[in-house]
Amino acid sequence: MIVVMKPDATMTQIEHMAEHITGLGLTPQVIHGKHQTVIAALGEERQGLLEALEPGEGVEKVLPIMAPYKRASSELKKERTVVSTRDLVVGGGRIAMIAGPCSVESEEQIVSIAKTLRALGATGLRGGAFKPRTSPYSFQGHKEDGLKMLAAARAETGLAIVTEVMAPEHVPMVAEYADVLQIGARNMQNYQLLQAVGDSGKPALLKRGMSATVEEFLLAAEYILDRGNPNVMLCERGIRTFEDHTRFTLPLATVPYLNEKSHLPVVVDPSHGTGKSRLVAPMARAAVAAGADALILEVHDDPEHAMSDGAQSITPATFSQLVEQCRRVAAAVDRSV
Repeated sequence: MIVVMKPDATMTQIEHMAEHITGLGLTPQVIHGKHQTVIAALGEERQGLLEALEPGEGVEKVLPIMAPYKRASSELKKERTVVSTRDLVVGGGRIAMIAGPCSVESEEQIVSIAKTLRALGATGLRGGAFKPRTSPYSFQGHKEDGLKMLAAARAETGLAIVTEVMAPEHVPMVAEYADVLQIGARNMQNYQLLQAVGDSGKPALLKRGMSATVEEFLLAAEYILDRGNPNVMLCERGIRTFEDHTRFTLPLATVPYLNEKSHLPVVVDPSHGTGKSRLVAPMARAAVAAGADALILEVHDDPEHAMSDGAQSITPATFSQLVEQCRRVAAAVDRSV
């Protein structure tokens, strides 16, 4: 249920309603908007709730939340969420660029490319220290040493670190180094991991599972939000279909749909979404036009010799061109890069 308070409701009335909701066995979430305050009454809905909540002093109306994902729904929060850490701001009028190699290969490599990307307009540095690979024989990442290399790159550039965490027991260690905890597609429904990331309080970048519906995607986000962590970004990274001309199918209609159904910012990954470096820039431009709040891109200074995902990695020179192209597209839809 959503309890919409009157515009002139006092703090005493708002606090009283929150206590009343708690007394009914539900969890209150108070959201102060520009013009009105709403209180979400979260929990198992049952008969008689409407009648119990409507008479409250200062209450204008009580509405049911129709979506199964309560905290992520735009029914609950009309104003768009903005997630920020260091210089990385995702949401609002400016489109963020998160870029870097698929895997952290060495300290020299990650520091060097971080400096280049910072100069070209990136505000977030992506890079895998822990790498979930389809084959157990593929490079699995440098793990904590890789995190230390990312931290060294941040110290040199100020770029916010976005890196993947793969297991609940790894969350405290990764959170010690990272600014944003990424949950990969293969872990989208690892509910213990989602809860652990929620408990960390760190901003989270949640990637859509390759076979997940949008509703399942939003319900996965709900697990993080339900732990009291509001800083969640939704990342469309492509889904598995019958098509084989690309690594995955990047369904950009998801972007405006998520913007309609949820208040959470939306990130697009055209690198994983296509698997082909020559398709990254066109899909990045299309993502900006569709309403993405940020792009996350794989950039490597020598893709041919990358330790992972070289085929979908663009060069710094291509990244520079992509940023300029996206800047022109963004201007056409009243945004900026």
